[in-house]
Amino acid sequence: MTLGDAMANQTAWLNVWLPILMFGSFILPLALLVWKSSRMAGLAAIAAGLLSFVAISWMYEQLGYVKLLGLPHVLFYTPVVIYFISRLRGGKLPKIARWLMMASLVIILISLAFDYTDVASYILGNRTPLAVPDGFAG
Repeated sequence: MTLGDAMANQTAWLNVWLPILMFGSFILPLALLVWKSSRMAGLAAIAAGLLSFVAISWMYEQLGYVKLLGLPHVLFYTPVVIYFISRLRGGKLPKIARWLMMASLVIILISLAFDYTDVASYILGNRTPLAVPDGFAG
């Protein structure tokens, strides 16, 4: 079972959430590249997304589909959140860039709420796979 298959076999709300997460953590930051004053924020979010994707894919191959897969989001997006908040407080952003950054920030924060919870659950002992490959008798 691929990571994509495992994610597709999750509850319906997750299949609705994942495109929203992709929009907020990758598409909106792409738009931030338009303005010089928000370019670094856009690049930071895109880099966090790419690093997370690589790390999650690698972790899935090593561990399967477990709650610890949220760890790359925690590690890479937490600094992005801090940076976004500092940029938004600085007030030197065009209005559209500000709105895009705020929308992205809200989506990333919602995702991180789930990720922090999942990682904590894993660390506290919940190692049950979230999806089991077809034919797995385990």
